[in-house]
Amino acid sequence: MPKSPSRLTQVSAAAKIYGERSFDNYAQIRSVAEQIRNGLCEWLDSDKQCVFLVPPQGPFTSQNYRSGAFSVTGKGFLPLEPISFGLAINISGEGDFMRLVLTCRKEGDKMYIHVDEGREADLSLPPTEENLTKFYESIYEHLMNWFEGRVDQYDNGSYGNNDIGFDIMRVDT
Repeated sequence: MPKSPSRLTQVSAAAKIYGERSFDNYAQIRSVAEQIRNGLCEWLDSDKQCVFLVPPQGPFTSQNYRSGAFSVTGKGFLPLEPISFGLAINISGEGDFMRLVLTCRKEGDKMYIHVDEGREADLSLPPTEENLTKFYESIYEHLMNWFEGRVDQYDNGSYGNNDIGFDIMRVDT
């Protein structure tokens, strides 16, 4: 009678499958993040790099942080969970950047992307050009609503609330 695998062998096999899925999750989210970064900059009609992948929290400069832009950076065993990253957008044409925090989760053949305190969008996997363009439009609308809303609040005497707001920072370019 063959000996059944030890419990440790069974846990190791389950951990290996988990590791494969967590890497697949990270790789797909990173690929979508890079497509968003590149496509959004082009869609905004900028002649220079105007969108960067940055960490979702803490200080940043106008550069792409590669794997350092993702919330799972520095964790030993890559967790299988939604992943956040920062999208720094040049809002002035100079050194002023607004960081949007995007949190992505993959479900089947879709990527669900939650933008800051805003709404959630979904992209098919792999993303189509049409799907990405709709997403860029929603980011543009999100930014415009934020700025125009704050100006309207100021103009009408109602801007003293306790919103956390966006992370706007002047960085050396």
